[in-house]
Amino acid sequence: MMEKKEKMEEKEEEKKKETEMRRTEMEKCLAGELYDCHARVFLEGKARAAEWCGRYNAVPYARRAERREMLEELFGGVGENVSVGDGFTCDFGVNIFVGSNVSINKNCTFIDCNRIIIGSNVLIAPHVHLNTATHPVELAERLTAGWTAESGEYFCRTRALPIRIGDGCWIGANVVVLAGVSIGEGAVVGAGSVVTRDVPPNVLAAGNPCRIIREINR
Repeated sequence: MMEKKEKMEEKEEEKKKETEMRRTEMEKCLAGELYDCHARVFLEGKARAAEWCGRYNAVPYARRAERREMLEELFGGVGENVSVGDGFTCDFGVNIFVGSNVSINKNCTFIDCNRIIIGSNVLIAPHVHLNTATHPVELAERLTAGWTAESGEYFCRTRALPIRIGDGCWIGANVVVLAGVSIGEGAVVGAGSVVTRDVPPNVLAAGNPCRIIREINR
């Protein structure tokens, strides 16, 4: 009886390994698991987004209809009355979802390895960085085991976690929002802040690391 149970457990473990091997690197990425960021799907996506950013930033701001069409071409979703300023860069674009009445000012960088979800009635000031990508802290976990230049893999391991910005937020200039952070509805994040953890709704928060200063919108 014991032997039969052990064999069943071995088969179950084998099935799990086969399923893991079949999962694509993109699936691992969007699930928040470690993945190979140099897999072909990511390199192709980055090349496509880089070409798009070059074209988009060359279109004068006054040609808003053309810019709008380009946002619809790349972004995963975009609402009405959305403005994205000059100097915008992103990794893929397809993982960016934006609501209505949103202003994204000049020179913003969105590292959208995982989803970046921005609500409606949101202001994002110049030079804001939204970075969904991260790496393990421990060196042994961060380095790809058995890596060689010929392997085709990246030398270190990557994880990506979604960023969410709620309706009615204002994100100040030069703010950095790190992977996995959610910013609640109506919150204001002061200029120069580094947001390392979730910000609750309807607060003013600022600093490095970002901390709650006071409640607002009462």
